[in-house]
Amino acid sequence: MRKVSDILARKGGNVVAVDAATLVLDALRLMADRNIGSIVITENGAYAGILTERDYARKVILEGRSSDHTTAGQIMSTNLPKLLPDNTIDHCMHIMSEGNLRYLPVFDYNELCGIISMSDVVTETILSQEDTIEQLKSYIQS
Repeated sequence: MRKVSDILARKGGNVVAVDAATLVLDALRLMADRNIGSIVITENGAYAGILTERDYARKVILEGRSSDHTTAGQIMSTNLPKLLPDNTIDHCMHIMSEGNLRYLPVFDYNELCGIISMSDVVTETILSQEDTIEQLKSYIQS
């Protein structure tokens, strides 16, 4: 069974982060430059939450705030479930589906070691299915 550690091994554990005092507009520019849908928010160098495009849409645009006067820390998602590298992909899908979440932090010994997106989970599921198909083909041909 595939695990979160497989996703991190494939995509890497690099995490893009900004301080909670960063303006939302600057965080969004960084997300656009990196072609990512979320960014880690830190306070005093430690993980504090995640800012997503959904947070921006719901907590800035819909509330009439200004992205050049609102900080990332004011609208970040906090108290997200934390994944472990040993969690299975099925466990990730369950948590993400149940909470309608697209991004989750991964912690190893209380240290942030990556972010898993729904896209990562889908990709890993597809790769797993392709492996199974290849194994079945090999079995049938032998």
